[in-house]
Amino acid sequence: QVHLVESGGGLAQAGGSLRLSCAGSGGDFSSFAMAWFRQTPENDRDYVASITWNGRNTAYTDSVKGRFTISRDNAKNMLYLQMDSLKPEDTAVYYCAADRFYGDTPLSPSYLGYDAWGQGTQVTVSS
Repeated sequence: QVHLVESGGGLAQAGGSLRLSCAGSGGDFSSFAMAWFRQTPENDRDYVASITWNGRNTAYTDSVKGRFTISRDNAKNMLYLQMDSLKPEDTAVYYCAADRFYGDTPLSPSYLGYDAWGQGTQVTVSS
């Protein structure tokens, strides 16, 4: 079972950037498709982006397309989310998730059966 730990959250101004990291341990990281989700006190956990096990294919929710970039480094057991042009509405707790899946397409935004979740990292964007 892979164990996930997020880092890199914090406070940013609107228009600024943050880079989230998710470190995996205890499993074959390269065998897992990965994703980022976010949650606010008012909303359910929402899909942000996903990436295939080999990093070749990615997908994003419409609200972050062109601003966020998901990537991974399997040699380092790391998943990343580069967040640029941040908006106050990006404020949320961000979670990474892993699912043992070798498909060529990123996991669907509606898929929630992930094998592991991180504990979350807070991102706050001020206007």
